[in-house]
Amino acid sequence: MQQAVAEAISDTGKGKIPVPPRPNNIGDTGIERTMLMNLLSKAMYVLGLQTASALAEHLKVSSSIVNTLLEEMRDQSLLESRGLAGADITSQIRYGLTQKGISWALDATEQSAYVGPVPVTLEAFCRQVATQRISVERIGPEELQYHLRNLILPEDLIHRLGPAANSAKSILLYGAPGNGKTCIAEGIGAAFSQTIYLPYCIEVGGQIINFYDETVHQRVDDPEAEKEATRLIPRGRGNADARWVPCKRPVVMTGGELTLDQLDLQYTASSKFYEAPLHLKALGGVFIVDDFGRQRDTPQAILNRWIVPLEKGVDYLTLHTGKKFPIPFDELVVFSTNIPPGKLTDEATLRRLYYKIKVPQPNREDFVTIFERVCEMKGIEYRREMVDYLFKNRYDKLNLEPSGFHPIFFIEQVISICEYYGTPIDPNDKTLGQAWDNFYVDYAEEY
Repeated sequence: MQQAVAEAISDTGKGKIPVPPRPNNIGDTGIERTMLMNLLSKAMYVLGLQTASALAEHLKVSSSIVNTLLEEMRDQSLLESRGLAGADITSQIRYGLTQKGISWALDATEQSAYVGPVPVTLEAFCRQVATQRISVERIGPEELQYHLRNLILPEDLIHRLGPAANSAKSILLYGAPGNGKTCIAEGIGAAFSQTIYLPYCIEVGGQIINFYDETVHQRVDDPEAEKEATRLIPRGRGNADARWVPCKRPVVMTGGELTLDQLDLQYTASSKFYEAPLHLKALGGVFIVDDFGRQRDTPQAILNRWIVPLEKGVDYLTLHTGKKFPIPFDELVVFSTNIPPGKLTDEATLRRLYYKIKVPQPNREDFVTIFERVCEMKGIEYRREMVDYLFKNRYDKLNLEPSGFHPIFFIEQVISICEYYGTPIDPNDKTLGQAWDNFYVDYAEEY
């Protein structure tokens, strides 16, 4: 297997990802016949599919494979032909389950309520993940700067972010709140543009793990990409395997709601199949832990869970049957926090986070630029006295430093105030003063 993976990686050339080849027969799928028959019978019983082409489209395998299964099931009296679907020469035979077939489908549903495409094997999944490692794609300065173009950041910070993004390791972004840490993490994720291939689901030990998730995976429906995909398939291997979905490298974000149990396979007793955890769905892409340190579990506990995956590139998951299996851990993990690193965890654990990058508060020049951009975005004429008022009468008097989110907050407050009174939008001393009052809290104040 390791040799096959190495050969596949060498075939990627200049970052081109090899496309999983379509299985031409049942043996090529790697899935046991019984599971295939279970999936087909459930598709017929639950979804009412009757023709080979409809079943092939749903199961994401070739019509020849479906026809082979239909013939075997007919030989076992599990289904019967029920005439043609239509009256022209292109009509197909309709199939229906016999009473024996219905009993089979009901038993299959009792074993697992999953009704979807045929899964890929764990071995095939690991092999494909290895060929499309995130380190295959290299982000250049132009790509990164483009995807961070809406942020006003110091040049030296951008220079540090580039190598970190290409590291395929881990990044800790820290600093005061409201200065763009989350936007930076999302910008890094957006800078990756390759198309990779993610399975609808994976089979492990006779169990099905649902993987493809429309809420986090961005499907690529590009004719040029499809043409390129076909070209990359080795000769004689047929078309692309439809059980794999062409997607952009995923960018998966979680925040304060993250708990340790969400990093394990999610098994539902009623449905009897698994949902892949979020960090598994991020394979080949970027996994962002926002508001790190605000989770119910301690930062130390969360980092302890990831020490082995981050250092060894492999994670271990466990089925409810007790079977434990390794899974690749190939993704850029970005932790974003406004808690000082020394208060998150100990020095030994912090050492395991490969890049630790402080995102600073904007200096006055950068603050002015941000303020100008916000005014332009909102269609408001910028005047220098707006910023002068804030510094002279607010920041300097209270000995406070500005944050990157302040301009948008103040301008939106001014807009709300002016709209309420029916006056022209004007960020002047009065309206900015009111906006400040809605923002500033004296944390030392007692009642």
